[in-house]
Amino acid sequence: MKKVQKNLKYKRRYNSYTNWCKKEFGSRLQKVSVNAGFTCPNRDGTISEGGCIFCNNEAFSPVLGYSAPEEPISLQIDKGLKFIKKRYRKPARYVAYFQSYSNTYADLSMLKKKYEEALKHPEITGIVIGTRPDCIDKDKLLYLKNLSDKYFVQLEFGVESCFDQTLKTINRGHDFECSRKAIELSADVGIYTCAHLILGLPGESKEQILSQADIISELPLHSIKLRQLQIVKNTNLAEDYIKNPQKFRLFELSEYIELVSRFIERTHPDIYIERISGEVPPKYNVVKSWGEVRSDTVIELVDKKLAELDSWQGKFYNT
Repeated sequence: MKKVQKNLKYKRRYNSYTNWCKKEFGSRLQKVSVNAGFTCPNRDGTISEGGCIFCNNEAFSPVLGYSAPEEPISLQIDKGLKFIKKRYRKPARYVAYFQSYSNTYADLSMLKKKYEEALKHPEITGIVIGTRPDCIDKDKLLYLKNLSDKYFVQLEFGVESCFDQTLKTINRGHDFECSRKAIELSADVGIYTCAHLILGLPGESKEQILSQADIISELPLHSIKLRQLQIVKNTNLAEDYIKNPQKFRLFELSEYIELVSRFIERTHPDIYIERISGEVPPKYNVVKSWGEVRSDTVIELVDKKLAELDSWQGKFYNT
């Protein structure tokens, strides 16, 4: 692979999304999670009724302690702001985070009602929308583009893997080409676009995992979120793991630090990295292989590993 120019204009050895926010807006972006009551075509029978094999939405949305779909979005935001301001003392720019399930999976009139209710809140300056790539279309994107003229708007697509066989294994319900088209269409209209990837899904070798950095880097993404595979209670993945643990390769912390550092080396230097590991509340974890290690510790260890390697994001990006 061809080396690109070393880029350490930020404090970290990768393009931190947090640093981009501070540069762009003068402060960090703080997401206030809301549950707008959406569902998912992979759960309501449109595609499937089982959902993705790794998904337990309560585990991935611990904010449900202060947001509930039966409550008005404005009330959820008030509760979320109270919680966040008590926990984080530093100033921030607040955005409503539509996190639970697929938050573009409704007709446009319903989406307008939900999004605009959030944007009417006096402390909310934008929206971040988590969804699936098969739940977006041109009309929805044009509406979001109009919103982005006044507010910060970002779409987060659950890509999860670049390999169709893996997507089939995890019962994702769409192929990678669907993700590619959704990302390209979103970028074409000028929406900030983020992709989620899970590193270590069943059947993927280390080289396959790393090769996804090359594939993702060719897409017009603004940012990516990475997380390690976690075995979460009350999922089909957990049932399979309990019956057939030999099928799974769960990375020890040191292995994951090496893996994600190598992934970063191959990632396009202009893509911002929003997250490099995931956290699930301990009560939901079937396997507690990392103990009490938190995400901020993982960030520090990755920076340390990249320094040891004399490396940085994009060092081995294949131009």
